[in-house]
Amino acid sequence: MSTELRPVLIRGAAPYGEDPLDLLLADGVIADMGPSTVTDARAVDAEIVDGTGLVVLPGLVDLHTHLREPGREDAETVETGSRAAALGGYTAVFAMPNTDPTADTAGVVEQVYRLGREVGLVDVHPIGAVTVGRKGERLAELAAMANSAARVRIFSDDGDCVSDPLLMRRALEYVKAFDGLIAQHAQEPRLTEGAQMHEGIVSARLGMTGWPAVAEEAIIARDCLLTDHVGSRLHVCHLSTAGSVDVVAAAKKRGTTVTAEVTPHHLLLTDERAVGYDPVFKVNPPLRTASDIGALRRALADGVIDIVATDHAPHASQDKETEWDNASPGMLGLQTALSVVIETMVRSGLLDWRGVARVMSETPARIGGLRDQGRPLTVGEPATVVLIDPQAVWTVDADALASLSCNTPYAGMQLPGRVVATYLRGRATVSAAVLVGG
Repeated sequence: MSTELRPVLIRGAAPYGEDPLDLLLADGVIADMGPSTVTDARAVDAEIVDGTGLVVLPGLVDLHTHLREPGREDAETVETGSRAAALGGYTAVFAMPNTDPTADTAGVVEQVYRLGREVGLVDVHPIGAVTVGRKGERLAELAAMANSAARVRIFSDDGDCVSDPLLMRRALEYVKAFDGLIAQHAQEPRLTEGAQMHEGIVSARLGMTGWPAVAEEAIIARDCLLTDHVGSRLHVCHLSTAGSVDVVAAAKKRGTTVTAEVTPHHLLLTDERAVGYDPVFKVNPPLRTASDIGALRRALADGVIDIVATDHAPHASQDKETEWDNASPGMLGLQTALSVVIETMVRSGLLDWRGVARVMSETPARIGGLRDQGRPLTVGEPATVVLIDPQAVWTVDADALASLSCNTPYAGMQLPGRVVATYLRGRATVSAAVLVGG
């Protein structure tokens, strides 16, 4: 039986939300495209997809996903996380190393990489831990992970900060040998002991220990200086404060090789959500103020913040449905990220669809060193694309999401925009918002 992919002819869709075109996906690439001028012979036998009113973008790339496997398969697996990603329009995700055992050896990252290939819904790229067990005491096997089948190029202790400046310097120096990148969870631990939410008016009113903005900003400033000194590359995970924006902007102005990400929830939700003590809104870094949100949105539009990353953090019910103090921090994000970006950035006029492609596909792929993701929508490029209905409105149902966990902060919300189809190198992983295969 032939395993050859049937060509797909998408009629009348709008690349980057611009003029409608026909796109022919064949042999894993965009074989032809034009305004009803597709003449390639393979179009004769193609599956026809009506793209009228739909936007076409390069497949989305998430630089910050928690897939939990190995070790916490009750919260998520590579398979269920991949399903959520595909339904959210993603074609590649980078899996964080806070697994059990920690992804700090070649063996563990290769396991995650292999599981991703077996599922086949998205490209799964493991991120390796910076330190052994993410304990911040000694460097992990960075070179072994880089030289493994997974070819790890991003390293992070996400969930924990590499707070020791000497260890951080050594990590930045070490990864230069293979053009690696250190992705820092910026949180000064001494300033956040016992912290439960953003330090401010709301935390004072609720009587909860605050997480001050300076705890993030101080680490980012230190690490930008270390990056300058070493001549390496730094990536700031889930930047969340206006002060952090200023620090990164100043560093970029002086030539520091630093990139930064913002999460969808930090673009939309404020610390006021904690008023009801619902732990679904507990996250690290915490939800900040409306003033911070405004700064983050402007910085994303201006390019000071480079990308949107989901920080998709599934948790089993027993870890989330408990008292706020005891609840694990984190939120689901893969299936809602695009809609939140449409709500906060596109509807406000801060980004157009080319801007969405820049911050959710092209730049994340470049930072992650991916050569076949986030590519322009032109003939000859990989047929790795997502079709979006920008006029659709949907209500988030936590129980209907593909993740094994239900900890979405958007449950019951109406969000704009919906993924209609996702193609990974010409193969449909999602069609009419329903998973295909996998």
